[in-house]
Amino acid sequence: MLDFVREERVYAPRIGGTKLYYMAQENFGESLAMGRDAFHKLLDDYNLKLRKKKRRVSTTNSKHNFLLYPNLIINYKPIKPNMLWVSDITYIRTEQGFGYLSLITDAYSRKIVGYKYAPTLQYHHTEEALRQAITEANNDLTGLIHHSDRGFQYCYPKYTNILKENNIKISMTQSGDPLENAIAERMNGVLKQEWINDEEYQTHEQARDRIDIIISYYNNRRPHSSIGYLTPAQASSKEGELKRFWKTRRERKEDERQRVNLLNLQLQTNEARFNIPK
Repeated sequence: MLDFVREERVYAPRIGGTKLYYMAQENFGESLAMGRDAFHKLLDDYNLKLRKKKRRVSTTNSKHNFLLYPNLIINYKPIKPNMLWVSDITYIRTEQGFGYLSLITDAYSRKIVGYKYAPTLQYHHTEEALRQAITEANNDLTGLIHHSDRGFQYCYPKYTNILKENNIKISMTQSGDPLENAIAERMNGVLKQEWINDEEYQTHEQARDRIDIIISYYNNRRPHSSIGYLTPAQASSKEGELKRFWKTRRERKEDERQRVNLLNLQLQTNEARFNIPK
């Protein structure tokens, strides 16, 4: 099992323990005689648990005169692929200076459907990522929503015209709150926390080649807690609601509130049953 974990960590150095456990289940099948708690203890015993790292630089420049579009995805939940694509740009350090990775992710399957690494933030690089996503979809995308922040790369007429030509609806954040583009922000975090932040790239070419490998692994090998621990490639062939194995802060607070209410109800019932004085 340790060999399996260390081998996967060669390709995904910061992949988490729970995802590794689901991958071990698929790899070993019925011969896996280890529960999840024992698996996590094994990682802990051999110093294989991870520490989270946070780094951030803004890549959004919304100071421009291009047309802005309303947010169409408030309370919107896609139930199959190609209903909602989310876009964002993240920075990558190299010895030659910053590079920038434009990503387009299918919100249902969490699959990266288009991407482009480049040494500048010029609009035509995001355009190349978009064209790749449209070409590889090889499908009528009428009704698909493309959601992004209000950066000039996404508002530039050449970019929005591509969306309109393919009957894709345009949606944008209305403020600087990252929660308005949470899936895209999360995608940046996964790639950076599990790979990019712990690696060093001497040249843009080296970074570009490495990004190809990382995204291939992410799409085809890494299980995702938001889609029932399927890989994005597996989820891209599904339809209907996929089970989510994590809860938002609001959901956790609501669970705690319900637990407290249940305990209070049980206490009141016991007081009434045994006539316990208050």
